[in-house]
Amino acid sequence: MKTIRKQIFAEVIHAVAFVTLGFLALIFFFDLVEEIQSVGRHAATGYTMLHGLTYVALIIPGHLYELMPIAVLIGTIFVMARLAQSSEYTILRTSGLDPWRALKTLLMLGMGFVVLTLLVGDYVAPAADRTAQLLKARYTGRITLGQTGAWLKEKQTYSHYAVNVGELAPDGNLRDVRIFEFDNRGFLVSMMQAKSANLGDDTAWQLSQVGRTEFPLRGAESAKIDRSQLEQLRWPNYISAEMVSAALLKPERMRTLDLFAYIQHLRSNGQTAQRYEIEFWKKVFYPLSCLVMVVLALPFAYLHFRSGTIATYVFGGVLAGISFFLLNNVFGYIGNLQSWQPWLTAALPGMLYSLISLTAFAWLVLRR
Repeated sequence: MKTIRKQIFAEVIHAVAFVTLGFLALIFFFDLVEEIQSVGRHAATGYTMLHGLTYVALIIPGHLYELMPIAVLIGTIFVMARLAQSSEYTILRTSGLDPWRALKTLLMLGMGFVVLTLLVGDYVAPAADRTAQLLKARYTGRITLGQTGAWLKEKQTYSHYAVNVGELAPDGNLRDVRIFEFDNRGFLVSMMQAKSANLGDDTAWQLSQVGRTEFPLRGAESAKIDRSQLEQLRWPNYISAEMVSAALLKPERMRTLDLFAYIQHLRSNGQTAQRYEIEFWKKVFYPLSCLVMVVLALPFAYLHFRSGTIATYVFGGVLAGISFFLLNNVFGYIGNLQSWQPWLTAALPGMLYSLISLTAFAWLVLRR
């Protein structure tokens, strides 16, 4: 069994690697063609072809994370179908590879792909994507979120704050920052406008060129509005750089723990977190879809193939993988609009494909 396991492992890994490289090469080409236009538009600011190539290369880990379940499905289907066509799988069955052992072998292999997908999606892709965005922003402009910027809230013991961030500069600092302070009764106490903010640590922001306006307490009509200008001001808070990135950048590019911390921050400040909760659970369940894909590919080893029909089944695997990817995105949008349970929204595509996989396994494998 050890020899059989090694053979299946080696062939599936080689096939998945080949499929992954093929997809990534195709995506790299399309991204590069699109990026050439950016090079032409921003050539005056120093954005060269080398920068464009670097940017496209840095977003490849994000594509790899999205493609892994599809590549696992196509590669495993190809190997199982080829083994069945050449009668090698029949020989393996006579050597003691019963359906349950085959399923166990593929699940072990699938766990390896799960770990790889998790590492890429949780560590490599977020860091690479953030580096790519900051690199491009250095030459093409700052990272903005529409005309109003990003809004965050900070709740403290005696007051709460509404924070507006206009832009994320290429050096990681914030630009056009506005901070509105309210007391526990909801009355506006002060307002600060800073040209930039440095997120040196997770306990305070260092504001630069600050204009501060303090409003009189309610009932003190004789008091005047106090205005002041400060070169530097330290503002204590617990809004980390990851939380700001979540508001400015795509939440699916965040690390799972950072996304969880941002959700807790939103909840503690009374803000809706539905979209980010769905993305959190999608990041939890998405790597596990590799297990679903290897189970879905196993019945192909028990089919009878004629010469040339293997390409048809591989094409079917491509369609199944693409449909899973589309269904995963569609359920995310529907769940956000209909306010479904976030974990159910994220898990439902995998559950549906798991049901299909187990049904196919029971019908084509066990009943035969």
